[in-house]
Amino acid sequence: MHAAVITFPGSNCDRDLHEAFRKAGFRVSAVWHKDTALPEPVDVVGLPGGFSYGDYLRCGAIAAHSPVVRAVKDFAGRGGHVLGICNGFQVLTEAGLLPGALMRNAGLRFVCRPAEPLIVENGETAFTRGWGAGARIALPIAHHDGNYQADTATLDRLEGEGRVALRYETDAANGSARRIAGVLSQNGRVLGMMPHPERAVDAATGSEQGAAVFAGLAGAFAAA
Repeated sequence: MHAAVITFPGSNCDRDLHEAFRKAGFRVSAVWHKDTALPEPVDVVGLPGGFSYGDYLRCGAIAAHSPVVRAVKDFAGRGGHVLGICNGFQVLTEAGLLPGALMRNAGLRFVCRPAEPLIVENGETAFTRGWGAGARIALPIAHHDGNYQADTATLDRLEGEGRVALRYETDAANGSARRIAGVLSQNGRVLGMMPHPERAVDAATGSEQGAAVFAGLAGAFAAA
């Protein structure tokens, strides 16, 4: 199994993501934002958290036009699995791989907490099957622009198609529409989420609940 982790200028969770994949049994390749191709073959691409390009213009807006993102879009278009966490989620929306947008948090404050209660809405994907639908989990959050918004028709479509992957238990996190914390592409193979599972894969750092994301992916590829 092979994972590729993208690094943009300003990424600060790429090493955490690298380690999370490695602990789940993946061989991991580091990919620079100016690279024009992904390593082959690759099973999953991870876009990490951080502040790509200093969050100038809008969070993820410049990174979405990096050469490597064109390769990520091609990979996703062929049915590849892509995981975008925090800033990576912002990049996925700016690149058009996921609908909606991440806006400034309600209250206009950076939110950084050890854990935020989450509800798993869709437990049928490779990313979430390790938890299962209905599970209540706690993952760290750390963001200033995590307020997920979309028009009513898009939100209704996401709900109706089972594409809301994760939901905050309360509205206190950031003001996201319908308390959405993570959304899926139509084929369920692209996931964007604001909470950080890669920061919760080792008991030494306080939690192993995030490891289910990477174990679920590993299990899906092993079965295939």
